[in-house]
Amino acid sequence: MIPGARLVLLGRQGAGKGTQCTRLSRHYVVPHISTGDILRAAVREGTEFGKKAKELMDAGELLPDDVIVGIIDERLDRDDTRTRGFILDGFPRTTTQAEELLRITMPRGIDLAVNLDVPRDMVLARLASRRVCADCGTNYSTDEPPKYGMTCDVCGGDVIHREDDTEEAITRRLDLYERETQPLIAWFEERKMIVTVDGLGHPDEVTDRLVRIIDKHREPGR
Repeated sequence: MIPGARLVLLGRQGAGKGTQCTRLSRHYVVPHISTGDILRAAVREGTEFGKKAKELMDAGELLPDDVIVGIIDERLDRDDTRTRGFILDGFPRTTTQAEELLRITMPRGIDLAVNLDVPRDMVLARLASRRVCADCGTNYSTDEPPKYGMTCDVCGGDVIHREDDTEEAITRRLDLYERETQPLIAWFEERKMIVTVDGLGHPDEVTDRLVRIIDKHREPGR
């Protein structure tokens, strides 16, 4: 049986991170833990930190690190992560969160952080052409639209061009990502805990590339 994995996946928006997280989750048989998904779930379920998050969001405030870390900790304490592991998507975002991640996952910590690298001009073009199902969130593009007009192939919902997928809005998000993530990548590099993987090519090729590199860095003696 393929062993589990304890991974952090980083990458610019539009790099294909969500697709690769899903594929790696299936390959290693571990949960794909997206910060946005578990935040919404914690609020919906009324967990301790979910209640705190809802209060702050209702007041229009940003969530502090202790709430984000608390929600991640609640999720990683569930049975499905304890034996085989997890893939974290969207966390950590800062060096403070990275330090907290190592604390809450002691003594095993994480196997590796992976930076999925796609050039900025490529992700800008991808995001500008992106179309999204308003109901289920399935992604399409102007090059690969739904089969029937702008109706989602998966759920039949309306496929739309998101208001925040304008070039100006995308540029702002990418600028923010660069400011937040460069110090985080440097933090992982100092600890020899990160690899950068080329994210260009067919999704199958990228998945094979990721698996080879992840498995190589988890070999005994490395």
